[in-house]
Amino acid sequence: MKLYNYFRSSASFRVRIALELKGLPYDYVPVHLVKGEHKQPAYAAVSPPRLVPTLVTDAQDRLGQSMAIIEYLDEVYPQPPLLPSEATARAKVRALAQLIACEIHPLNNLRVLKYLVREMGVSDDNKNAWYRHWVRTGLEAFEAELAQLPPSTFCYGDTPTLADCCLVPQIFNGQRFNVDLSGLTRTMAAFDACMELPEFQRAQPSSCPDNEA
Repeated sequence: MKLYNYFRSSASFRVRIALELKGLPYDYVPVHLVKGEHKQPAYAAVSPPRLVPTLVTDAQDRLGQSMAIIEYLDEVYPQPPLLPSEATARAKVRALAQLIACEIHPLNNLRVLKYLVREMGVSDDNKNAWYRHWVRTGLEAFEAELAQLPPSTFCYGDTPTLADCCLVPQIFNGQRFNVDLSGLTRTMAAFDACMELPEFQRAQPSSCPDNEA
């Protein structure tokens, strides 16, 4: 398999975590978003929407959208599972994952922040305030959801799930922008449990070959 991705992309990070948790080897192909490499014709031939990540499967199918990619991996390579076996539990894990992927992330990804500054004339300080507000608001909602669930090591249960694949990249990005993470007791406990695992360590941005930190 081949993964086109960017080391700081939250969506790419999610897929790297899933690949590592499942022990799946893949070729890492960097696409530098800040330099605009995703807008070039060569990448448009791989991903018509010009987004990362894109997974090229062993059958040479090209898959986009991190959530779809992770669920594909979970169906084709079912061990270890990233979704529970019971339907209600699966729905709860998907809901946690989508709180991040659909509610938090779209408001603070790179192209949105660039638009705020370049097209709307928002100052860097106000852009960062925007980012911190929506991430904090979203994580408070995430914490409230976790508080309704039985105690667990990770977001849901005692093994990592799709929800953890989404949570960890969001916390990494929040830390970069100095988001207030205080009081998010269960959220940060799940994050800390994830980062004790070598799979999450290998997937993190500082471990990527295109890391510029």
